[in-house]
Amino acid sequence: MPTPSMEDYIEIIYNLIEAKGYARVSSIAEALEVHPSSVTKMVQKLDKDNYLDYEKYRGFVLTSKGKKIGERLVFRHDLLENFLELIGVDEEHIYNDVEGIEHHLSWNSIDRIADVVAYFKEDEQRRKDLQKINEVNKT
Repeated sequence: MPTPSMEDYIEIIYNLIEAKGYARVSSIAEALEVHPSSVTKMVQKLDKDNYLDYEKYRGFVLTSKGKKIGERLVFRHDLLENFLELIGVDEEHIYNDVEGIEHHLSWNSIDRIADVVAYFKEDEQRRKDLQKINEVNKT
């Protein structure tokens, strides 16, 4: 399993490749607010651990293992954003809250959160009932 830091890099690389078709060191550094040399070191580590294929001066691509992990990490991030929105967390807090908790939950917990989100999304009345509870508790 990748470390939380490795997960952050894989998630960013996956998202960049999905959006642009490629990921550059400079784009990753900007997204993670780190120095390009830190990105290069992590890219080499991800290559060593078979999450991506890296050729010096030529770039890199995610391996099938890296793509699979990337998809799962993006799913986790999106799910947690949906969950926090569903339970009434203020929009301006959602991204930072997700960044703060996503590495601390087991995949079993993520799957159970997915069940809760699905439960509320399949029935509009359930969502309305939850919103009423939120409104009462906010006052």
